[in-house]
Amino acid sequence: MRVEQARQVARQWVLEEGAGLPGFGGAFLTGSALWADAGAELAPTSDVDVMVVADPAARIGHIGKFRYKEVLLEVSSITGLGSTHEVLSDYHLAGSFHLPCVLADPSGRLTELQRVVARDFAERPWILARCTNAMDRVRGWINGMDESAPLVDQVNSWLFGTGVTAHVLLVAGLRNPTIRRRYAAVRELLAEHGRLEFHESLLELLGCADLDAARVRWHLAALERAFDAAASVRAPSYRFDSDISPVARPAAIDGTRELIERGLHREAVFWVVATYARCVAKRAAAGDHLADRAADHLADHLADHLDDHADHHVDGHVDDYAADYTDGLRELLADLGAETFTDRRRRGDRVLAALPGLWQTAMGLC
Repeated sequence: MRVEQARQVARQWVLEEGAGLPGFGGAFLTGSALWADAGAELAPTSDVDVMVVADPAARIGHIGKFRYKEVLLEVSSITGLGSTHEVLSDYHLAGSFHLPCVLADPSGRLTELQRVVARDFAERPWILARCTNAMDRVRGWINGMDESAPLVDQVNSWLFGTGVTAHVLLVAGLRNPTIRRRYAAVRELLAEHGRLEFHESLLELLGCADLDAARVRWHLAALERAFDAAASVRAPSYRFDSDISPVARPAAIDGTRELIERGLHREAVFWVVATYARCVAKRAAAGDHLADRAADHLADHLADHLDDHADHHVDGHVDDYAADYTDGLRELLADLGAETFTDRRRRGDRVLAALPGLWQTAMGLC
């Protein structure tokens, strides 16, 4: 399917179903399918991101990933877009509105907003404003690390704070601040500018500069097991429930494998960590349901291989199965030098110390 066809499917969902959501105020495209060439093939590992504008009182929330007419959609919501100046200063919103993104616009405001943002997007003051916005997010994530928080929250603070360094440069270069492929995208940008040595510094901040492809493949294999088990249960209270689901597997797992096979194994590490953390978080949100299924799975599997007295060992195997989620994540973190809170704090401090050099590099790209 071509990208433009996929966009039209997204528009059809908005008109036929999205418009019926309570407090619906419009919708627009965002993400890689918006930035892509309309005539290009939509990759099997890609989804189409739709943002619904909702009345604050409606509380639509995050709808998530689902397949609609053979297209994987990811639908989120936003309440209030702010002024034109606020949108031009927000690197995610401006990245959407500088392109023809509007899918539905009952009030006409989104269309006018898109017109102004498209006109002013490449003006240097707005580029600087968006780079500042990204820099502020780095500081916010890193400084928000809390030793008393659950492991996944700590990991996300360190990981996304570190990962937004790639966005600073992509924003400066007027590129898509993509989520999963951010390190691959920033590598392409820096290569075009003859600055691949700075890409190495970004990978060093993440802790994966010296990881080889075999080790990353090993971690991906462990992640697959955790993903498939976590995808087998529902956790409606968890915001990223649908991101860890069978329908999302091509984007989360196959897309990561694709990067590794292209020789971008280090660039794939960011999303391996993010997805692993989501598997752990979903398992926690699902409560005992996953443990129950793990017990059933293991009981069925072991019944063919254990003698009549082996059932005494099943509980131990179930505990190992459940513990594998966090243990696998911790082993990955250890390879990145981020296993403990002290490690993550030290790595976060390195990111903060690198920000002046990051800003200088960004200014050379815009």
